[in-house]
Amino acid sequence: MTVKTHQKEIERLKSLQQRAFMGGGEKAIDRQRSKGKLTPRERLDLLFDQGSFMELNDLAESQCVDFGMEKRKVPGDGVVTGYGTIDGRCAFAYAQDATVLGGSVGTIHGQKICRIIDEALKVKAPLISLNDSGGGRLHEGFFASKGVAGMFLRNTATSGVIPQISCIMGPCAGVSVYSPALMDFIIMVEKQSQMFITGRKVIQDVTGETVNLEELGGARVHSRVTGQAHFVTKTDQESITLIRYLLGFLPSNHDEAPPSYTCDDDPERKNYNLTEIVPADFKKAYDMHQVITEVVDNNEFLEILPEFAPNIITGLARLDGNTLGIVGNQPSIMAGCLDYHSSDKAARFIRFCDCFNIPLLNLVDVPGYFPGVDQEHAGIIRHGAKMLYAYAEATVPKITLALRKEYGGAVMAMCCAGIGVDLMLAWPIAQLVVLDTAAAINIVYRKEIMTADDPEAFRKQKIEEYDYKYSNPFHAASNMLVDRIIEPSETRTQLIKGLRMLKNKKRPEPFRKHGNIPL
Repeated sequence: MTVKTHQKEIERLKSLQQRAFMGGGEKAIDRQRSKGKLTPRERLDLLFDQGSFMELNDLAESQCVDFGMEKRKVPGDGVVTGYGTIDGRCAFAYAQDATVLGGSVGTIHGQKICRIIDEALKVKAPLISLNDSGGGRLHEGFFASKGVAGMFLRNTATSGVIPQISCIMGPCAGVSVYSPALMDFIIMVEKQSQMFITGRKVIQDVTGETVNLEELGGARVHSRVTGQAHFVTKTDQESITLIRYLLGFLPSNHDEAPPSYTCDDDPERKNYNLTEIVPADFKKAYDMHQVITEVVDNNEFLEILPEFAPNIITGLARLDGNTLGIVGNQPSIMAGCLDYHSSDKAARFIRFCDCFNIPLLNLVDVPGYFPGVDQEHAGIIRHGAKMLYAYAEATVPKITLALRKEYGGAVMAMCCAGIGVDLMLAWPIAQLVVLDTAAAINIVYRKEIMTADDPEAFRKQKIEEYDYKYSNPFHAASNMLVDRIIEPSETRTQLIKGLRMLKNKKRPEPFRKHGNIPL
C-alpha cells in the first residue's frame, strides 16, 4: 500500500499544474507565438488586475478514450477558466487554447465554460470570452453537444443580466461562433481571427465556390458586411486593452448603474463651435462625430460598429462623468437616411443600453428612410419597426435633440414625443415635419402650381409660407412636440441638466413575459 505524504501529493499537484500550464506543449506554444498570438494564460494575465486571476477546474480533462484520445489528454482540456478583478471589479473569463487539439470544444471543455458562466451569473459579474477554437471536437462525436448547447442556453440566460464580451483571437468555426454571436459585443483581431459556420473546403465541395479564410469570415467582412464584429483591433494586446476600456463604461449587472467618475470637463462649457460644424444650409453635409466629441466629456467617444451601416452612429461616452449611449444620424453618408442595416444596428444598441441602465441621447438629422426597391424588398418595414420597438420599449432616460432635418417616419424611429421620449430638444434651425417643404408644396398645391401664371414664383411663395408656419421648431414647440428650443452653444449644458433631472427615473414593473419584437 502506497503511503501518502503531504510533499508527495504536493509534487503530484505541481506536476499536473505544470502539464496544464504547458497546454499543447512547447512546440505548439512556439507556433502560437510565431503568429503574433499570446497563450491563453498570457491573455488572461493582461486582462485581469495583476495577481488577481484565480483559475478554476485547471485539472479537468477529457474522458474520451476513442481514436487514441486517451494518449492526448491534457489537464484543462483546451480552455482556461476563472475569475479575478478588472480595475478592482469582479469579472469572469475563459480563454480557449488553440495549442490543445486546435481549441476544439469537447465534453469537458464545454462543461468548464458552462460552469464559469453559471458562476458569473450567480455573482452577477461581467463575462469575457477569449475565443480561439476550430469548432466541435469530432473525436467525441455527439457527446460534446450537451456542453455546447449548454453554453448557448447560458449565454441567453445571462443576456441582459450581465455584460458579455467576446474577443475572437483566432479562427473560430462551426459551433464555436454561436456563443460569441449571443453575447453583447464581439472584438476581432484583423488578419488573425475569422468566424464562419462552414469551412472553405466544405463550401467548395458543396457550391463550387473558392474562397480564402479572410474573404470568408475575416475581421473586415464581419465589421463591414455582416455587422457581427463591433470592434476590430490589430493585436491581442490591443484587444485586451479595449475590453478593459469598454468595461469602464458598463455596470457589472442589470441591477447597478454604470460607473460614475469625477468630471474634470466643465459641465457649463459652451459649444460655440457647433454653429461652425453644422451648416444652416440643409443641403450641406457635415460629420456628426464632430458634434458628439464637441459635446461629451473630454471629447471622448467609443464608437460601436463604426464601419457597419455608417449612416447611423452608435457608441458610448460620458456626460457629467456618467455613461451615456449615443445614437446619431450621419449626414455625410446617405444624407443620414435610415435603411434596413442601420435600423438593425441602432435597435440592438438601444436595447443593450436599456438592459444596463445606460441613458440614451438621440442626435437627429434625418431626411427619412432611404428609398428604393432594394430597401423595400429587403424588409425595411420590418427592420425599421425594430427601432420603433426598441425605443418604445426602453425605460432608461431618453433625450432627443433635433439639429436640422427631422422628416417623415424617421421622426418616430429616432424617438419623438409620441414614442416615449423624456425630453425633446431642438435647435432653432431644426425642421420637424412630415415631408421636406418643397416636396410637401408640390403635393399640396399641385393643381395650383400647374395653373399659376408664374408657377415658380407661386411655388416659392408657398414654400416660404409653409416654412414660416410649419417647417420650424417653433410650431412644434407651440404644440408641445418640442419641450425646449436651445441655442447650439447651450447643447452640453442643457443635456447635462436634462440627465440630472432624469437620474431617478423609475423603471415600471414588467406586466408581461416579454413582447414579440419584429425580428
